[in-house]
Amino acid sequence: MREVDRRSKHSRRVFLKGAATAVPVAAVAASVAVSVAVSVEGAWADETSALSPATMKTLLKVARDIYPHDVLGDSYYITAIKPWDGKAAKDPAVKSLISDGITRLDQNARDRHKVAYAEVPWEADRVVLLKEIEQSEFFQKVRGDLIVSLYNQKEVWPRFGYEGSSAEHGGYINRGFADIDWLPKA
Repeated sequence: MREVDRRSKHSRRVFLKGAATAVPVAAVAASVAVSVAVSVEGAWADETSALSPATMKTLLKVARDIYPHDVLGDSYYITAIKPWDGKAAKDPAVKSLISDGITRLDQNARDRHKVAYAEVPWEADRVVLLKEIEQSEFFQKVRGDLIVSLYNQKEVWPRFGYEGSSAEHGGYINRGFADIDWLPKA
């Protein structure tokens, strides 16, 4: 029969040596991961042709502030605002409207908060800035287009409990009309 030495082969000194080399390696790996994540995060905005990446990133923040939904990720808002780059490429008036609107919004943010609109940390502060320009043509265009471009995405509908059109299924009388389970029974 074989005898097993149950004493640990690792001492405190060996453990500390390993930890001393692991900490710098982990720190370097974490910094590389963070820099890759930061560079990939805004990659979608670099694919624009008419509007600058900074303008697109600010439009994303504006879209989230106009129609804030915590249940929706940025990808849905990006899908909603990306067509503006194509519209701006085709129509100089649209490009001017969006670029000038973002410039005005950034200037208002700098005057009040010393940073660009997208860098204002609190949503409530950004909403105040939006309320200042809500009568402008830029704001009305963005708000109006977002209603269609954000809420017409079929991937968004289930997140709000909307099952889609019912006309092809016989209407709501035959499909979901009496499914209300959150009202008290009378």
